[in-house]
Amino acid sequence: MDESNKMGFLGATSYVIGNIIGSGIFITPASILRNVDSIGLSLLIWVLCAVIAILGAICYIELGTSIREAGCDFAYICYVKWYSIAFAFMWVSVLMTYPATIAICAETFGQYLIEGLKQYYEIDEALVPTCQKLFAYSLLFLVTWMNFFELSKFAARFQILATVAKLFSCLLIIGTGFYFYFVKGWHGYLENPMQGSKYGTGNLILGFYGGLWAFSGWDVLNYSTGEIKHPKRNVPFALLTGISVVTAIYVAINVAYFVVLDVESVKQSDAVAAIFSRETLGDFANIIPFLIGILLIGSLNSNLFSGSRYMYAAARQGHLPACFSCVNGETESPRVAVLAQSVLALMISYIGDLDTLITYVMFGFWAQRIFSLVALLIIRHNHIPVHPDAVRVPLFCIYLFLIITVALVIIPIFYEFQSTALAIAICLFGFVLYYVFIEKAIFPRWLVTLNKKVTLWCCILFDCLPDVKGGVQLLASDSSQALLSERLSSTRLSDDSLPDLHSDEKNIMRRNGSAAGLKMLISSVPSSLVDLISDVQ
Repeated sequence: MDESNKMGFLGATSYVIGNIIGSGIFITPASILRNVDSIGLSLLIWVLCAVIAILGAICYIELGTSIREAGCDFAYICYVKWYSIAFAFMWVSVLMTYPATIAICAETFGQYLIEGLKQYYEIDEALVPTCQKLFAYSLLFLVTWMNFFELSKFAARFQILATVAKLFSCLLIIGTGFYFYFVKGWHGYLENPMQGSKYGTGNLILGFYGGLWAFSGWDVLNYSTGEIKHPKRNVPFALLTGISVVTAIYVAINVAYFVVLDVESVKQSDAVAAIFSRETLGDFANIIPFLIGILLIGSLNSNLFSGSRYMYAAARQGHLPACFSCVNGETESPRVAVLAQSVLALMISYIGDLDTLITYVMFGFWAQRIFSLVALLIIRHNHIPVHPDAVRVPLFCIYLFLIITVALVIIPIFYEFQSTALAIAICLFGFVLYYVFIEKAIFPRWLVTLNKKVTLWCCILFDCLPDVKGGVQLLASDSSQALLSERLSSTRLSDDSLPDLHSDEKNIMRRNGSAAGLKMLISSVPSSLVDLISDVQ
């Protein structure tokens, strides 16, 4: 790539800041308080989460500058040839982590919309949970439908709007809270900040899960280190600067919340910003829930886009059924993967509340990081060749972050077994699938037939065609292989990167080449599909 097209320090720093600040800051204050029960301990957890994020960023600086491949943890684990482990975590990400993230955004949108409508209408409290679900599902349906079509123009403009809403909301909350503290003298709730603190190990770890959820996304540059100018210099500075700015914003927002709201008020609602604005901004508060709603739509849109592309990439590698690689020729949208992620999000939303969903997501994140850190230690101790311009960090930083990561994974197994057992079960099932099917590449006849039929009907129903890498055996028939061979490589979605989980700003993956090849291929679909139908029958 031409150096002039790469991100510099300011671009990379803004990318880190924009990627971290998302729906988490409007969800997790309540989640943390429900676990630790005090303002002071809650603020301390926020600061310590920032320290953990900075420590993690230091370790990932070495990983990102040593292994300059797209995919972050997936790429690092594959670098030491632990393909089965990489597959198992990919499996967890596709089935649970991405859908849970999408579900969190949708559920929170429903909560804030209800808070906004309560200012105009009387809503029976017994109907509130049902209404929240309906609003969440309506939004998910709308965003799913939009992702079926060309998104470049819409997504670019909409994400700019969401980013402006995000920063405006944060600054408005901070300015209002500090005004009430310094000008109006509202100090009451901050006078005994440690009162009622719960110091149990389980309470603290689950509190950290909430804070770390809000900070997640600090590893965003590791998904595209090769697209940054002078990564040896800019990656470390951008990561550390971005996390420091986010830390200041997060702590300031939480202080602003607690100037106005007591512990119980925050604990009883995940829509904290809506309650805060209602207490302080008068009539202007009416727009805050809807402003945050716009932010959450942007978060859901980018997470659904990322999750579906991750699923598409895995299917194209032959690690998932071929139907999930099906791409529409006109829009280049992997429609089957988009729908699959939405359906999984709907299913996961019934498993538990927001705190439970956050636990699912964070457990998957941190479990995967254990293997990335162990891979880094193996690379260091075995002197495995890496990029010559790699940044070396002190070994004690890697070991310290590894210890923290192991604690964040193991302790919740004992204190929140139900929330973590599902993630463990799916991961172990992924190992079984890899060794039974992927490594040996031996499929029973009934599974091959099922794959053919499902892929065929997905092609018909979603007006799309499968897109798999060369060498991956998708369908056995001559006509189907001829159909696949006509797909030009320049029409495929980008091979260069896997999208990140918590990005609110990574709107659209880079697309290589033009759509001319797909358009040409689409014209031949009817006759090819007739041949495929004959083969299946």
